Amino acid sequence: MTSAKSARRPHHWRRDLIELAALFTAVAVADAIANLIGHQPDGPYLLMASAVALVATAAFHTWWARRHSHAPPSDEEGGAVGAAGEAGSSGTGELTGAEEAGAEETVLWRMRTTVRDAPGSLAALCVALSGLRVDILTLQTHPLAQGTVDEFLLRAPVSLPAQELSREIAAAGGASTWIERADTHDLVDTPTRVLSLATRTALDAAELPLALRQLLGRCTIHSLPAVSVTGRATGQSAPVEGVLEETVMRLRDPSGGAIVVERPYLPFTPTEFARARALVELDARLGPRVPRSEDVLTLPEGNEITVRRADRGDLAAARAMHDRCSQRTLGLRYHGPVKDADRYLDHLLSPRFGRTLAVQTASGKLVALGHLLWDGDETEVALLVEDDWQRRGIGSELLGRLVALAVEAGCDSVYAVTQSHNTGMVAAMRALELPLDYQIEEGTLVITARLTTEGAARPSAPAEQARR
Repeated sequence: MTSAKSARRPHHWRRDLIELAALFTAVAVADAIANLIGHQPDGPYLLMASAVALVATAAFHTWWARRHSHAPPSDEEGGAVGAAGEAGSSGTGELTGAEEAGAEETVLWRMRTTVRDAPGSLAALCVALSGLRVDILTLQTHPLAQGTVDEFLLRAPVSLPAQELSREIAAAGGASTWIERADTHDLVDTPTRVLSLATRTALDAAELPLALRQLLGRCTIHSLPAVSVTGRATGQSAPVEGVLEETVMRLRDPSGGAIVVERPYLPFTPTEFARARALVELDARLGPRVPRSEDVLTLPEGNEITVRRADRGDLAAARAMHDRCSQRTLGLRYHGPVKDADRYLDHLLSPRFGRTLAVQTASGKLVALGHLLWDGDETEVALLVEDDWQRRGIGSELLGRLVALAVEAGCDSVYAVTQSHNTGMVAAMRALELPLDYQIEEGTLVITARLTTEGAARPSAPAEQARR
């Protein structure tokens, strides 16, 4: 806010000099007239009349100057103008609704509703929201063949229930209204958010499913491969332009197969479909890519290892590691016939299905893999450590990093599937110091960790880290 004092115009010495010269000129003229008239018979009366005329002229000038003054407002007026200017420049409309209620607590809502494509339809919604003391922070419109979908980010009094808000919107002409709680991350405007998602996708191919989920809101994304683990064609594909069917969209996966996005509670709009298709096209044009950063760790016994992202370029090294692993180690990891272990690697190392971390020795040999796998609405973590490198903290180090990646991706939880007698995996999950849920059936144990930022940020291995 700019105060009234700082808003005053600067003092100009030229204006003072001109006024002083005018004053001296007036005094000289008055002295000449007095000498000329004072010696006349009616001189005193004429001088008195001149004095009265001057006083009247000065009074009129003062009144006129105050009535038409260009001076800045007083401190009180300046404060009010400054506050109004700041509220107007924010562009969020926060001068109405919740602010008029004083210090009343507010919450953020995301709301979608469909209105007729006719003049005044949006105005009716705005009037209804104003009557509920609800601020409109952002607004997007999605044109349809029949009508328009309006998407709002709202700040509403905490005492206003969603049911009442929905009823008032319906009374104002809104149909198929959908409301859910929002948070401060939703305050970013749509162009900025889309550009940020495009940047993340351009840097890392594994970001595409996450970017689609953040772009489209609460939805389920499945990456369906064109070839199964056993090498047979699945028949999963989509045309280049994609397919939009109400609550389901199918997009061609640049790496083969299809990406299926489902949102049963709310149909996708053509605008959302176009945005999703643009992200997939960007991914296709950039081709395979993965960040190449590396972390060098020193294990307690003094050996140095490197932790980095892995992709399908590491397929041969991963198969060689399989050959060095015992049947028991492979069985604990893949929960099935050990002879099929190599078949899973092509899927696991694809960035489309998640992120993989590899542990490499100083000689370049791969000795451990950690996987963070997107599984629809859920996220799975899995570890494989070569026998000769087990019980050195490598598994815990990988698990901690995978959980940190899950937190960064916005996942609410991660789960691990293992055998009930796999004490190493159970111990690694407990070492996260996160809330855990256990489910066991016929010897198979599923451990789910509910993620928190504090817990995920906690170091998880006794290794000394140094960035290269």
